[in-house]
Amino acid sequence: MTSEGLECAHREGALTREEGRRRSCFSVKQKRQCGQTGGSKVEGSFHRSKSRGPGPCSNKGQDKDIKTEEPRGLGPFYFFGGTNGAEIVCGYCERRGWKRIYNKQREDFRLKWCETKSQINYSRFKQGRHLVFQIPNNMVLTTKIGLLNSLREFERITSKIRYKNGHSPSRRLKMEEFIPTTFRMDVKEEREDFFSRIAPQNNMWICKPTGLNRGKGIFLLKNQEDVAEFRLKLQKMEELQADRKTPHRRIQPHIVQRYIQKPLLLNDRKFDVRSYLLIASTAPYMVFFRHGYVRLTCDVYDPTSKNLSAHLTNQYMQKRNPLYSQVKEDTVWSMESFNAYVNERLQVAKGLPRDWVLGAFTKRMQQIMTQCFFAVKTKLDCRPGFFDLIGCDFMIDEDFKVWLLEMNCNPALHRNCEVLKEVIPRTVGEALDLTLELFNKCRLRQEILPLVSQQDFVLLYSG
Repeated sequence: MTSEGLECAHREGALTREEGRRRSCFSVKQKRQCGQTGGSKVEGSFHRSKSRGPGPCSNKGQDKDIKTEEPRGLGPFYFFGGTNGAEIVCGYCERRGWKRIYNKQREDFRLKWCETKSQINYSRFKQGRHLVFQIPNNMVLTTKIGLLNSLREFERITSKIRYKNGHSPSRRLKMEEFIPTTFRMDVKEEREDFFSRIAPQNNMWICKPTGLNRGKGIFLLKNQEDVAEFRLKLQKMEELQADRKTPHRRIQPHIVQRYIQKPLLLNDRKFDVRSYLLIASTAPYMVFFRHGYVRLTCDVYDPTSKNLSAHLTNQYMQKRNPLYSQVKEDTVWSMESFNAYVNERLQVAKGLPRDWVLGAFTKRMQQIMTQCFFAVKTKLDCRPGFFDLIGCDFMIDEDFKVWLLEMNCNPALHRNCEVLKEVIPRTVGEALDLTLELFNKCRLRQEILPLVSQQDFVLLYSG
């Protein structure tokens, strides 16, 4: 499963030991408020947990020798597993007066937010009581092969539907309009079709492992020599897998996708746009869009460059560039800065309407994200209390055509530059506000709309 934020938070900068000690221990004042004075058992009393862990908002792995106090009583309680976004999510919960628990087996939580779904026992999920981050089978949307299969199936089904007067209520996009040509290397027919018919056309291709993230395992097929070498590698892997004498080893599935060789550039640098899809409720569905930010490379774009950081825009790759410390703040732009750049530099020359970024481009992203959601609407596990925040990455080519690159579960929530310090906390905070408001309204059978907590998120679908 693609989990973009699984490791990125480790690079945010760990808390000092003193900070970890201070956060992991309850103050005398807090203990008094929780009823720990005296010997009587009252609501909010604590017992010593066998588990060891960090303080409420500290990073995983800090102060492993400190035993944490496991709160008891009526709560509300929350569980946070991992490091990505820990300070933001934990801070949000603490401000609401919620208490953090560390035992993942406990079932008396209000909210459970984990980087990896392996930390969540979905079979013990209680509708109407639990809020759980990450829909159990979100891989149909957030893995490269999962999304590809879902969109293909959706297109196959919708193409057979006939509407009155030949027009559908809302025009569906064809995959070729927003997904670069893609082949699955784990499917023999597609693999052979690519190598025999497509690859000889001398286009440039990008190969991505389906289960990894942040640029890991990605490589380019720039010429026929690269293609031939890749084909030979796949053949050897297939032979090893077929050899019964060789210990079974699962081969990581790959996709090969047409590389967008002529992307739109900002100051001669390649970029992509991170936006957010929030599924705040699955029963009923409440799906939202939110603007994110623009990610740029450190180096000037050169399609012939052998350096992956010139081709991949994510912060993980850019941090490996020697120039990163000098140009860090310029590798992430706000959407407002992007819009101003296009207005000033490109609007007249390209014949674009003013505020194209915040207008036509935004509508296109919303249209694509809505179609992706409809492709998985009937597949997702729909139970009250499941929610998901998904990072959606888009690229624009020199003709201003918009392409969806991928969707990521557990999107990176690091804040290593000023734009991210502004965007990320607001995004997570409002996402949780909306999710909680919807959860409580559904539980109490209240009218859902209007939503008091809705600010920057735009409603795409409800039903």
